[in-house]
Amino acid sequence: MNLDYTSVESYLSNFLKSVLKASGKAGFVVGVSGGVDSATAYTLAVRSVGVERVLAIIMPDRDVTPAEDVDDAVDLVESFGGRYEFVEISNIVRSFAESMPTAGKRIDRVALGNLRARVRMCILYYYANALDMLVLGASDRSEYLLGYFTKYGDGAADVAPLTVLFKSQVRRFAAHMGVPKRIVEKPSSPRLWQNHLAEEEIGVKYEDVDLVLFAFLDLGLPVNQIPAVTGVSEVAVKKVLQMYSSSLHKRLGVVMPDAKPLTEVLVSRILSRIRRAGI
Repeated sequence: MNLDYTSVESYLSNFLKSVLKASGKAGFVVGVSGGVDSATAYTLAVRSVGVERVLAIIMPDRDVTPAEDVDDAVDLVESFGGRYEFVEISNIVRSFAESMPTAGKRIDRVALGNLRARVRMCILYYYANALDMLVLGASDRSEYLLGYFTKYGDGAADVAPLTVLFKSQVRRFAAHMGVPKRIVEKPSSPRLWQNHLAEEEIGVKYEDVDLVLFAFLDLGLPVNQIPAVTGVSEVAVKKVLQMYSSSLHKRLGVVMPDAKPLTEVLVSRILSRIRRAGI
């Protein structure tokens, strides 16, 4: 599953340039967390359209974000001489949580974690609106296909270039572009609560996730052949494909009814009148 990452960069750079030109916007706003996906998205954007057209937003929550993540995010942006805004979100999250009818009760950890992701989305779009820019997402293909993102949180963006690369490919692509090794090799974590690690929550290593998704979606292998071809256990294959199928709603976006059954009689009647009137 290794790729020619020089060609990958050329392809994605041209994609970003084309999207930005067509939009007429001033540049990209990127949430930079200190993790490999956001570091790769930021680096790609800078190398594609120039550092002056990319704004990084660093949004830690002091209740859950390790200091080293903040340091890595700042160091990365400063290594390019880039612009960034620093927004500490714990007070915003706390204000939301305390305003809910359930404030007097124990708030569900996942609901609160997803709130953090959605607060960050609101901040990114605030800056994008204020500066006439596009929000650049950092989701990779593995997490997008698993549904391992917050709907209308970190999954919300105007453009998401890394959704063509599995997590293992993103790490190699990051190394190709010179992202610091400590970020490239850092265990993935959404940091939605303390000690939150992606592979622990998913229950399958990303290397195995990537092999299963590639075998199923790209190679088109029958499910019963995937363990033998990939070396991934049947239990893990089942887990990955269950996450893929159950998260379809997160990739479809808003589901709307078809208007045709409600309008076809009306349309037919009006067109008939127009024809009779000789218009």
